[in-house]
Amino acid sequence: MSNAITLRKVVQADLPIFFEHQRDEEAAKMAAFPSRDREAFMAHWGKIMANENVMNRTILVNEQVAGNIASFEMDREREVGYWIGREFWGKGIASESLNQFLGQEVRRPLFAHVAKHNIASRRVLEKCGFEVIREDRWRPNPNEGEVEELILTLK
Repeated sequence: MSNAITLRKVVQADLPIFFEHQRDEEAAKMAAFPSRDREAFMAHWGKIMANENVMNRTILVNEQVAGNIASFEMDREREVGYWIGREFWGKGIASESLNQFLGQEVRRPLFAHVAKHNIASRRVLEKCGFEVIREDRWRPNPNEGEVEELILTLK
């Protein structure tokens, strides 16, 4: 059976599912991004949902919440980011979701940051036309080491 992948606006009821997705240790390692506690997570999403300059969507697979995707301004660049629940990995869902999202988010250029070790996410971005333009390092957590990342763009 094929997966029906659709995007819709984020609603409050999606947030507990997003929270659980970002708590997954393996997913956090792949993203090289520390998980937030519930209070910090809900406060962060409150800001996202209130910001008219953020375009965010819930990714649905057969009407089930599978993750989220968004574009937002960071350091005067338009960024795109997504998070897919681990149970949905490896099924083409991220690629199809990003492809659909790029039809809705027409502003260009778009930029994406991906941990260098996250080969699957890099492949998703490249399948959708993003190209690596540089490498960088950043420290997601002050108590841990730096993460090597790739910066990609879609023109």
